[in-house]
This record gives sequence, C-alpha cells and structure tokens, in this order.
Amino acid sequence: MTHQVIHTELSPAAIGTYSQAIKTGNLVFISGQIPLLPATMELVSDNFEEQAFQAFSNLKAICEASGGTLADAVKVNISMTDLSNFPLVNKVMEQFFHQPYPARAAVGVAQLPKGSQIEIEAILSLSVCR
Repeated sequence: MTHQVIHTELSPAAIGTYSQAIKTGNLVFISGQIPLLPATMELVSDNFEEQAFQAFSNLKAICEASGGTLADAVKVNISMTDLSNFPLVNKVMEQFFHQPYPARAAVGVAQLPKGSQIEIEAILSLSVCR
C-alpha cells in the first residue's frame, strides 16, 4: 500500500521532521496541529480559546487537502498545558464537529512546541470512493 504525503499552504508548514499528514488506503493520519497562523508561522494569540479555534482550523484545512472533512474524523487526540481549559475545548469543538462525534482523548502535558497551549491530531477514515 502506498503512502501519500498531504500538504496544504492553508495550514502551517511542518516545523520538524514530519509531514502535515500521511494518507494510506482510506486512512489519513494528521500530525499534531498547534495554533500557528499559516502565513506567519506565529501563534495566533495568547488566548486559549483563540488558540483552540486556530488549531482546529489548521486541522480542518489538512482534512480538506486530503479529500475529506472533519466529519471523516474517527479519532481526535488533544494535548493541553492546562486541563482546566477543557470546557473551552468542548465549546470550540462544537463549532467544527457534529454528531456523531469522533472518539477523543485529551491529556495534560507540561509543554508544547512554540509555547502553544493546545495541540490537536486526528485520524480520518475516508470513503473508499474518494
């Protein structure tokens, strides 16, 4: 089975030795997205809710570049430096996802790249006809 690299200018470029996403068969594995603005590669702001919105926006752009949508997400992993922001994650996530929601994990971490407060990764399962 071949691996296809997914890349879009509508999401931040990789800041390390990884791809934005890899598609293999009908699965797409999206690398963790932090709230960088694609044009500047700088954090959108210090506000957690704005950071969450930007990280989900970056994730959405990669989903679309892969030929899918966020509705194709079967698993989402969220890392946060402060788990007390969990209600805000749910608030922002409701703007991007509709039922049935993907499976999800949320973990607290000590630190994230570039001082981000949130990082989001996902696995998509695309329709076979795409």
